[in-house]
Amino acid sequence: MNCPYCQSDKSHVIDTTHDNRGGIRRRRECDNCTQRFSTYERPILATPLIIKRDGTREEFDREKLLRGMRIACAKRPVSASEIDHMVGEIESAIQKMGRSEISSRVLGDMVISRLKDLDQIAYIRYTIVYLNLGDLQAIRKEIDRLLEA
Repeated sequence: MNCPYCQSDKSHVIDTTHDNRGGIRRRRECDNCTQRFSTYERPILATPLIIKRDGTREEFDREKLLRGMRIACAKRPVSASEIDHMVGEIESAIQKMGRSEISSRVLGDMVISRLKDLDQIAYIRYTIVYLNLGDLQAIRKEIDRLLEA
């Protein structure tokens, strides 16, 4: 691991912590310039192809999912770390399924179930696009269902 400050490849680990997704965070100190920095290691697991509504297939794109969730949570009291954590949980869940392909519906259901618990406005925003709610009556029905729960 090269030091981000002096590019030396000589460093030693000061501290190691594990997270719930199988990742490892290491705090390091450069032997050359004595600066400290962190590295993060996580296993690379294959992600399945996503089968879209029209039958086409595309690679799972973590950044695309992150963008969609950030848009839904815009100007809401949801931190970037909460969104990133949810995306990590979803990515981990689909990897653990062990399937080579999953429906976009499965992925979308994972997102809306987490958003529903996190922020109801973000949930409605995401649901309008995800469920293709095209008129005010459909949106009102979804809001009424949310309020009844």
